[in-house]
Amino acid sequence: MSLPPGTVAAAETLAAAERVVVLTGAGISTDSGIPDFRGPKGVWTRNPEAEKQATIQHYLADPDIRRRAWLNRLDTPVWTAEPNLGHECVFELERRGRLHALITQNVDGLHQLAGHEPDNVIEVHGTVRYTRCWECDDRRPMREALDRVRGGEADPPCLVCGGIVKSDTISFGQSLVPEVIDRAMRVAEECDVMLAIGSTLSVYPVANCVPIAKRNGAQVIIVNGQNTEMDRVADHLLIGQIADILPALLA
Repeated sequence: MSLPPGTVAAAETLAAAERVVVLTGAGISTDSGIPDFRGPKGVWTRNPEAEKQATIQHYLADPDIRRRAWLNRLDTPVWTAEPNLGHECVFELERRGRLHALITQNVDGLHQLAGHEPDNVIEVHGTVRYTRCWECDDRRPMREALDRVRGGEADPPCLVCGGIVKSDTISFGQSLVPEVIDRAMRVAEECDVMLAIGSTLSVYPVANCVPIAKRNGAQVIIVNGQNTEMDRVADHLLIGQIADILPALLA
């Protein structure tokens, strides 16, 4: 196993930190069998139609798109995925009492399955593990809606108002929840180390957490399989296998 240059220095920076904020993207979950979206084997690369299902205007306007989306939700790899070594390393920071907050772009819920206190996880793009009614905001566990689909409801309406139900994720064209993104920016201001893992840091506004942390005096560590849009901000840039680098950072 070959670690990227600078791993030891980054580990020393992390060891001295008291308030670590971790920001994770799709790259931390690929080892759990969850594909990213725009990579060579990404969900949208292999099936451009799936991008329509994740666009709010198409989803609300076209019952056929909603029906296909519900069928896809039945067998998404999220339901059989388990946290991998990367998730476990991030949880180790919480177990040691040094994790200030975890900001994630992921909607798979694997950080919570790894052991994190739910209140410590800021899901800026929502979660696939719940549904939400577009009309009345009723929120329920996703399994309840999937049971209805298995029972023959191709596009299950809201049980409260009869409105359109979707996964409780942020679709294209849908606004972020202000309170959630505001909290992400606030914890970025408060940390002494920002550790970004598995993200190209190209999706805004969440990518702004990195320069915000830097401006407020934090050291920035970026761990990713490829270069990111925030490489210039990094104090420690570690390009390589996440499953190799993270254990070395915490050793």
